[in-house]
Amino acid sequence: MSMARVFVGIGSNIDKRANVIGAVRALRERFGALTLSPVYESDAVGFEGDSFYNMVAAFETDRSPEEVVGVLAEIERAHGRVRGGERFCSRTLDLDQLLHGERLVDTEALRLPHADITEHAYVLRPLADLAGDWVHVGEGKTYAQMWAECAPTAAPLAEVDLPELSEPGASGA
Repeated sequence: MSMARVFVGIGSNIDKRANVIGAVRALRERFGALTLSPVYESDAVGFEGDSFYNMVAAFETDRSPEEVVGVLAEIERAHGRVRGGERFCSRTLDLDQLLHGERLVDTEALRLPHADITEHAYVLRPLADLAGDWVHVGEGKTYAQMWAECAPTAAPLAEVDLPELSEPGASGA
């Protein structure tokens, strides 16, 4: 398989600082150099709970979308994530593959582009920061255009400074 640019959404609202930093570290260990969006804090959506930290990491890989999902699940489990409960609930770590190059995938286990891109500002905003010029296949608009249209009515997102994410040799947004 050829190399693809992969974008992964990272979210946490339980020990969120440590879990987001741990997720970035684990992604670097498994995939190498990352490009990181800013980290945004937002209210929980769909349930009462602590606020979330959300961001997007991008990297190059020759792994298949399914292999990437497997690695993301391993990282989630290592951070105490237990799947199978309610969809909208507090979580230690949520890693979602948002894009895998320009591949379209629509299976029971995986959908790319990820549906949350068009449904949640906390996913779209950091993705637009990193892939603003990319075009969403289903929408026919760039992620920057989609964010510009969504921003005036989006739930508030506050940028959070996590200097621990800027490790030597790391590339950030």
